[in-house]
Amino acid sequence: MNTPVTVKTETLKVPGATLYYEVRGSGPVLLMMPGGPADAGAFRRIAGYLESDYTVVTYDPRGLSHSPLDGPIQDERIVQTAADDVHRLLAAITKEPAFVFASSGGAVIALELVARHPEQVRTLVPHEPPALALLPDPSRERAASAEIVQTYRTAGIGPAMGKFMAQTRIRTGPPPPPPGEPTPEMREGMAQMQRNMDFWLGHSFMAIANYEPDVAALKAGPVRIIPAVGKDSRGELANDGGLALAKRLGVEAAEFPGAHGGFESHAPEFAVKLREVLSS
Repeated sequence: MNTPVTVKTETLKVPGATLYYEVRGSGPVLLMMPGGPADAGAFRRIAGYLESDYTVVTYDPRGLSHSPLDGPIQDERIVQTAADDVHRLLAAITKEPAFVFASSGGAVIALELVARHPEQVRTLVPHEPPALALLPDPSRERAASAEIVQTYRTAGIGPAMGKFMAQTRIRTGPPPPPPGEPTPEMREGMAQMQRNMDFWLGHSFMAIANYEPDVAALKAGPVRIIPAVGKDSRGELANDGGLALAKRLGVEAAEFPGAHGGFESHAPEFAVKLREVLSS
């Protein structure tokens, strides 16, 4: 990794919210879209391995972290709203088609972005999209997702996440917290993550689960789409989603180092693979 470059932080007013975003590096724009309750911080490590070749743009999706709402939100249209946010963000940053890497639920939103605004994207790498519509039994998976949300509403985040881990078959959890008394910064980080989890489970989760990608539009459009899966997440739900998307598009999925969060756990090797995929 090269010496870190200056990170420019900006905000963008969009209908109903203000988006926080970060820009680092130089070269063609590479927008990185987080999934679930994650924000721009999910990509800070890998950005350091990419900023020498790309203008890396990361952001907090509306309702998360530093991107507050200032109006009502329609839960059932969150995928479309989030895709429109990214459309506006890209329009504010560049006049040229951008590279887009999108993770998990962010990858689902990226499919909507590309279907609606193909002129803004050069290449999309959707990494492990939990696209339930493309799995063998979408109704069963959506029922399980609805049960997760109901558990969240009645019993809280912990029990809901237990069911989430069972449904998604994710084998690796987050790292344990460091020993000792948490610092004030750590306490604020934990409180922010809880707020993000509340927004994700309370508003976004079922919209992602119910989303139906327009595969015909994706296949007919000009954007090069390379679905990606983790080498270490074979058999997990989102890995299956990436493989199913590749099959429906008639392309081969690219295998990346690590599992669902390989861009963080295996950042150096992941960056090498991403460069290879974007430049091929």
